[in-house]
Amino acid sequence: MTVYVDTMQAHFKGMLMCHMIADSEQELHAMAAAIGMQRKSYQGDHYDVPMHMKELAIRMGAREIGMRQLAAMVFLWRAGQPMGDPETAVLRMRAWKRQNVTVQRR
Repeated sequence: MTVYVDTMQAHFKGMLMCHMIADSEQELHAMAAAIGMQRKSYQGDHYDVPMHMKELAIRMGAREIGMRQLAAMVFLWRAGQPMGDPETAVLRMRAWKRQNVTVQRR
């Protein structure tokens, strides 16, 4: 199981933020607690994490991935598919979309 943080840098209340996801909710919440995140920061499938906590998460074993990879993994999870690995997430998301658009058009 793996925890992932993305390369996004969005401003929120004077802080730079990124996203954090994991293969399981248990692992996600465990990492969030370990880096000092409050549970109220949980967004239903990810945490919005300030940069200083992102660096701590990486030191504790989280893996940094691209924004597009993370977004594809979340999309797949929301579609009821396995997140899988970030290296194939974008291609798998595109394939899922093509297949499901084709099914809807029939």
